[in-house]
Amino acid sequence: MTTPKIYPTASAFRAELAALRKAGARIGLVPTMGALHKGHLSLVRETKKRADKVAVSIFVNPAQFAPHEDFDRYPRTLEADYARLAGTGCDLVFAPSAAEMYPRGFATAIQIGGPALGLESDFRPHFFGGVAIVVAKLLIAAMPDIAMFGEKDYQQLLVIRRMVADLGLPIEILGGAIVREADGLALSSRNAYLSADERKVAGQLNLVLRAAINRLHKGDAVVDVESAGAASLREAGFNFVDYVAVRDAETLEKITDLTRPARILAAAKIGATRLIDNMAV
Repeated sequence: MTTPKIYPTASAFRAELAALRKAGARIGLVPTMGALHKGHLSLVRETKKRADKVAVSIFVNPAQFAPHEDFDRYPRTLEADYARLAGTGCDLVFAPSAAEMYPRGFATAIQIGGPALGLESDFRPHFFGGVAIVVAKLLIAAMPDIAMFGEKDYQQLLVIRRMVADLGLPIEILGGAIVREADGLALSSRNAYLSADERKVAGQLNLVLRAAINRLHKGDAVVDVESAGAASLREAGFNFVDYVAVRDAETLEKITDLTRPARILAAAKIGATRLIDNMAV
């Protein structure tokens, strides 16, 4: 199996990709925060179908964590991640330090509206600013032809598409399908936090969303479906529900009917673990 070469600095990473690009290679990038699972690896494989060379970035981005969130305990499994990437089609790994990404004196921010407004922003107002700046830096370092992001973070995917379009970056942003466990739980690095009992509750999240979609197809009002979905999550054992929301699939604007493609999104907490999921309606 091919083991990808690791680059700790943006300058070395950029120089290698520039040489590959000059040789005619089509470049794909898969940004991650590490703790890689089958969902991440599926993104790498899908990117390889569309690019000659695939780069994966691994960086736990401090800018997208609030002080009370799980930055310090977020899983960091670099050596295991490198091993998992062998044989997936990954050619290069960019694994920078925090000082490499945010050197002393760093003072730039990116503010995004549109699809960044509401949902996650209502509960994590810092989040998309942190995501935007690190993704912009990764895209500028790699300048790939395509970049692949998982649809599990659906709002993030639309935010990044909006940013890339607004900044005029010549990069196609693609979404990779959600990979799920046997009971339907969306794969997430944070699933490792769940106790055995919490894991059983977590498996109800996707079932509640599927039930909500069935109700929508039967003609139930969007507001009633959202309210019932949140109630169902609480009954299932989630101790706090941030939202169950049906939105326009392209803009994430609120909708009252299904005349346009729609997406149902949810965020809920079990103990100290916050889970998100979404499905096409």
